[in-house]
Amino acid sequence: MVILALLVVVAIVCFGLAGYGFGRLGRIGVRRADRRTRLRCAAALAGAAAAAVYAWGLVNLGLAVLVTDDSGTDAFPARPCRMAGAPEAAADVVGHRVEYLPPRFVCLRQGGGSYTTDDVSAFVGPGVLGLMATAAVCALLAHAKPETSARKASAG
Repeated sequence: MVILALLVVVAIVCFGLAGYGFGRLGRIGVRRADRRTRLRCAAALAGAAAAAVYAWGLVNLGLAVLVTDDSGTDAFPARPCRMAGAPEAAADVVGHRVEYLPPRFVCLRQGGGSYTTDDVSAFVGPGVLGLMATAAVCALLAHAKPETSARKASAG
């Protein structure tokens, strides 16, 4: 249920940011837009892309949880914990947990160790982080005060 609620919020954020970025550039025009407007739109679109990548991770995580909850008599160890190439990895699994930041399905071992399944693509965490950093840099650059021509003339 948490995954579904997060997915709804992330989808609203994604479409809202994409609508702002594309809508503002569409109204003004890319060529007529000033530097600040382009950077604000770039920040919004990078944020929308980060939300979309995170949503992709949540969808995959939700599918893994759905498969786990729907296992029936074949419930232990959970299906996502059974790795195709290494059946011995699931031999000492005692449980699992779901992590949301970054989204991943973690299998808990009897000795206290754990391992992450490959149900959620490995690019989700670094992709979201990189796109959020890009959005933050664009937003900071958009709000930076441009040097005025009077200041340039007095310095020169």
